[in-house]
Amino acid sequence: MADATAPVELLVCTTCRAGQPTDVEGPRPGTQLFDALNASDLPENVTIKGVECFSNCDFGCSITIRGGDERWTYVYGNFTGGDDADLVADGVTKYAATADGLVPWRERSTHFRKNCIARIPPLETT
Repeated sequence: MADATAPVELLVCTTCRAGQPTDVEGPRPGTQLFDALNASDLPENVTIKGVECFSNCDFGCSITIRGGDERWTYVYGNFTGGDDADLVADGVTKYAATADGLVPWRERSTHFRKNCIARIPPLETT
């Protein structure tokens, strides 16, 4: 039986450039998003991890939300950087409150509804 308090991972592509040229100095937008999320108030069962390249470079900063063998996994894109931390935090909070990873459509923000890159079924399917 799935548990809504089970661990959730929020993976943030720290190499994402969000369409910026590679020679721009300073932290990339993906790193800015990661840093802002680290400073935000996420649920206790959510762990944030920075990863390199989701190969989704044409679609802004990307994140993945996953939560064990019984939850669906999602990849979202088109985030612009640190300014989107509250938006991401809201989405991962709603996901973390589910046992199966399925946040009802109308409860998702418009950004999460329109920028889902992939939805991956749980490892344990019934």
